[in-house]
Amino acid sequence: MSHSSRSVALVTGGARRVGACVACALAEQGYAVAIHANASTQSAETIAGGIRDRGGEAIVLAADLSDDEQTEGLIKRVHGHFGQIDALVNSAAIWQPKPLEETTADDLRRHLEINTVAMWSCCKQVGLIMAGQQQGGAIVNLGDWATARPYADYSAYFPSKGAVEALTRSMAVELSQRNSYVRVNAILPGPVMLPPDMPAAERERAIAGTLVRREGSPDHIADAVLFLLRNDFVTGVCLPVDGGRTICPQDSSSWIAPRS
Repeated sequence: MSHSSRSVALVTGGARRVGACVACALAEQGYAVAIHANASTQSAETIAGGIRDRGGEAIVLAADLSDDEQTEGLIKRVHGHFGQIDALVNSAAIWQPKPLEETTADDLRRHLEINTVAMWSCCKQVGLIMAGQQQGGAIVNLGDWATARPYADYSAYFPSKGAVEALTRSMAVELSQRNSYVRVNAILPGPVMLPPDMPAAERERAIAGTLVRREGSPDHIADAVLFLLRNDFVTGVCLPVDGGRTICPQDSSSWIAPRS
């Protein structure tokens, strides 16, 4: 056991994309970071090595979050290593586009296992650890803005992400009953990491679908995570970080005001 003098954060899905950015941002703010990965352990080791090179503290742990025993083992290893868990960021997720005609109930079950059940399990297990800590702790779940306006070919993905908001509010209530210093919030990201091979026309449409008329970045999500971890009077909130895309009219080109 190697207890840390720093605050400790566990980031699931911390080896890639937004999760990796969040892990690095937490380390920069002084957190000791446990980076979870499933298959992307090499990427996670690279991120952890970079954190350590900059004077930070980071470990990498592998687990398949669709397996209850592996999920429980992951959390026990983090807690056993550091002696505490002050922040949990649930970033692990899968998304596999498929036409409705080809989507099966097993596809839905697989998405629910990772995007809903595993998140619930991590919230429960880490939340109960936090409830036993005098200082409590904070959990941030990553959902998706587009559950408000789903697009085609993701009929297995969106139900699994739509549950994140209810899960977040439920856990905020449950854990506060055990320790009022435990908070649970969610972030609903918008277009913050468009694929590099996305056709130019699709990229332009995605950007035009925001009120701010620009693509976001993973840094915008990391900043929101830090805010929700820091502000101890915010809980049960599901915060869109989407450039206003949730409320932007579908055909935004017809109402763009001229710049003066």
